[in-house]
Amino acid sequence: MEYNCETSDDATQTIKRCFACKVCKKPFLSNSDLIRHGRTHSGEKPYGCEICGAKFAIASNLRTHMQTHTGDRPFPCEVCGSRFSRRGILKSHVKTHTGEQPFSCSICGSKFSENSNLRKHMRTHSGERPFRCVTCGATFTVKANLKTHLRTHTGEKPFGCNTCGSKFSDKSTLRKHIQIHSGDRPFRCQICGSAFSRRDYLKTHMVTHTGEKQHECEMCGARFSQNSSLTQHVRIHIGEKPHPCPVCDSRFIQKSNLKKHMKVHARELFEMSCTASNMTMQTLPLHT
Repeated sequence: MEYNCETSDDATQTIKRCFACKVCKKPFLSNSDLIRHGRTHSGEKPYGCEICGAKFAIASNLRTHMQTHTGDRPFPCEVCGSRFSRRGILKSHVKTHTGEQPFSCSICGSKFSENSNLRKHMRTHSGERPFRCVTCGATFTVKANLKTHLRTHTGEKPFGCNTCGSKFSDKSTLRKHIQIHSGDRPFRCQICGSAFSRRDYLKTHMVTHTGEKQHECEMCGARFSQNSSLTQHVRIHIGEKPHPCPVCDSRFIQKSNLKKHMKVHARELFEMSCTASNMTMQTLPLHT
C-alpha cells in the first residue's frame, strides 16, 4: 500500500511517495524499510548465524552478532580503553563517564542516559508488561528480562567466566561475578565511604541513607527500596515460582529458598548412603 508523505526542509517543501504498514499503519519512505519493519509483526528472521544458529530479522544485526564470535571490537573508549562492537554502544558507554542523563521521567523525575531506558522506565508507572512467558505466564516490562527468565525453565547458562569457569544465565550476572576476581570498586558513597563495583550497587546502597522506597506494589501498596525486592514480592500475588527443584516437584519464589530446600535432599541422600553401610543417626558423627 502506497501513501503520499509530506516532507519539508528550510528551503522547500517536497512530496515523496511512502509505504505504510498494513498492520500498524506506520509509514516508510522505501519498500525495503517496510519489509524489514514487517518482520517485527511476522517474527520472520531470515538471517542465521552459521556458528551458533541464532537468527535475526535484519542483516546488520547478524553482522553485529558475528562479532561475539570473532571478538572484533573496533570502537574504543578514549577515557577508559574499553572496546565495543558498535559505535552506538560506545556512545552510550561514554555517558557513564560524563554522567550525562538528558532524558527525564515526567512523573517521578528519574533521569536516564538513553531514551530507550526512559521508555522502559515508564512501564513501571503504567504497569505495562507486554512480554509474557509461554511456560509459566510471567510477564515482563522488557524483552531482555523475558529472555533471561526463559533460561530458568531451560537451565541454559551461556555466559562463562574465563577465570574460574563458572557459568551464568545472563551477562549482567557474569559481569558482577568477574568483579569478585578483579576486586575493582570504583563507585564510592560520599556519605559513609563505602565502595562498590557498580554504579547501580551504589545507587541501591544510597537508599540505606535516604530511606526512599520508590517501588510500589500495584496490588497491595507495599513499597520497596529495590525493584528486585518488588519483583519477588509480586510473585506472592501472582503465584509465580520460577525456581524448580530438579529432584522433586517443589518450586520456589526465590533462588535462595531453593538452595535451602536442596539441603533437605542432600541430607536424605547422605542418610541413605549411611543406612546402606549399616550406620545409624547415633553413629553419623563418627562417619568420616
